[in-house]
Amino acid sequence: MFYSESSMFVSERRFILKTCGTTLLHNALPLMLELAKQKCGFHTVEDIFYSRKNFMRPELQHNMHRSFEEEVIILEKLFQDGAAYCLGRMNGDCWYLYTTNNPDSSKPGQAEPDQTLEISFYMHLNLVSFCFPQISGIADLEPGTLIDDFLFEPCGYSMNGLLPDGAYMNIHVTPEKDFSYASFETNVSKKSYANLVKRVLNVFKPGRFVMTLFANMTSEVYPGDSTFEDKISDFQRQDWQASKFSNYYLTFCNYAKVKAKPS
Repeated sequence: MFYSESSMFVSERRFILKTCGTTLLHNALPLMLELAKQKCGFHTVEDIFYSRKNFMRPELQHNMHRSFEEEVIILEKLFQDGAAYCLGRMNGDCWYLYTTNNPDSSKPGQAEPDQTLEISFYMHLNLVSFCFPQISGIADLEPGTLIDDFLFEPCGYSMNGLLPDGAYMNIHVTPEKDFSYASFETNVSKKSYANLVKRVLNVFKPGRFVMTLFANMTSEVYPGDSTFEDKISDFQRQDWQASKFSNYYLTFCNYAKVKAKPS
């Protein structure tokens, strides 16, 4: 489903809702929970993952999203046994996560393989090229992807993609005068995402980026260390943090472009 600056993917037992801008994401949760109960008979939330990078301009957000602490207060009213985390530099790029830490949600070794790769970056961008995915290289990130993309006013680009095996791929781009912010996300299954990450970087050509990977123990990429190389193309790893939860492993890395040495 497609909502300009927001994207939603629905599978048999999961909602994935991704937004950018100033969308009031938390307002959708009570309705989504009620729909799952009434239409599908699902009365219990097995896992909840709410994660985001720290905002560049938090003062532009609505009150409920101006701080992660405020967001956690809202989530705590909806979910039990939740826990909040921050990975990365408190005075720089960091990644916030709220999740339920329920050890009984699935038995070890019996959970369905699950993984999510997300890359957030800053760059200079020619937005016109994103009107033509075949030219920009987006269509070649994962061959065979069915793409539904949209260029919306006043500026911005959003792409939802479905792979033949049912996995998804998502891109959001928010251009600004002096820089552009973009994100890439997918749950396609791989033993390593190293080559895919390089293809994504070649399309967007960012100045720096943050990358996270969620994977459970039955995922073929678990724990995912091979994805987070010390150096990827022209980028040097600045930070590396990992957290082990009851059913998932989260890795966070921050990369910056290597400056050319003066000759």
